[in-house]
Amino acid sequence: MNNRYENLIEKSLHGGEIIRDDIQWIMESEDVELLPLLYAAFKVREKYFGKNVKIHILNNVKSGNCSENCHYCAQSHEADNEIEKYPVKTREEIIQGACDATNGGAFRYCMVFSGSRQSPANIDFICDVVSEIKEKYSIETCVSAGFIEEGDIIRLKQAGVDRYNHNLNTSEFHYGQICTSHSYKDRYNTIVMAHKYGLDICSGIIAGMGESLDDIFSIIRDLKAVKVKSVPVNFFIPIEGHRISQYQTLTPEYCLKLLSVFRFALPDVEIRCAGGREYHLRSMQALSLYPANSIFAQGYLTTGGDGIDEAKRMVTDAGFTVELSD
Repeated sequence: MNNRYENLIEKSLHGGEIIRDDIQWIMESEDVELLPLLYAAFKVREKYFGKNVKIHILNNVKSGNCSENCHYCAQSHEADNEIEKYPVKTREEIIQGACDATNGGAFRYCMVFSGSRQSPANIDFICDVVSEIKEKYSIETCVSAGFIEEGDIIRLKQAGVDRYNHNLNTSEFHYGQICTSHSYKDRYNTIVMAHKYGLDICSGIIAGMGESLDDIFSIIRDLKAVKVKSVPVNFFIPIEGHRISQYQTLTPEYCLKLLSVFRFALPDVEIRCAGGREYHLRSMQALSLYPANSIFAQGYLTTGGDGIDEAKRMVTDAGFTVELSD
């Protein structure tokens, strides 16, 4: 391993800052060799997470009819597609999902509610459902319910929600290119407030929407500032109805390099190879486990994905271990 890879490991493990030049070298230099880079990222990952992999199950509890105009999202009211749209699932369906996720070997159950904000009745419902899930099962919980009020965050915490998800998606400078119905600061302030009241924060990026290296560097800096616990690195899937005008063609190598960037920059944070894993990494999916210590199984909000048995087989075949919740 040459000095550049060793330097990245040393900086990451001993409090050094991963600077923009490091990111540029990883993402753009012809001198970078993918396997040594992944090994270097793994040495950082290994210190904090060993060879464990957390599998998350995502339940799209409320789908479609969102008032926001996020150009990447099939659930936006402006998206032109035929996705399934439905109001909030029943209590029984959601709790059965938690049961199935637990029995299947998932570490965390993630419940996502479309829409910019939830009604007081929906917040009541979320709290009741989460309380029952935590009473019955050991699985960790994560809720994504858009912009949320201070008092509702406190209630979610008291109900047993472990994490709140609200992705930043891209940088403040690029945000106006992917959404105009709310601002980057709206999103950032939401996770700041959730963190203030004791919820762990899950917030990440959707790569491939025309962002620059400066945008990547900026979002990493902001995620570090809010002491994020979990970063889903999503890769944009150009599904029918999206309105991203300048999306990038992502290669497996690009995706693996980006996961490595996030590992070096956020060494002790759960890095998840998230949406687009199957679509963009294809036959190289298992290599994502060297920088990332978490994946989704059983699909995403509006796109399918590998089943949990297939995901577990990939993990164990690559020599890693599926981590279960206590």
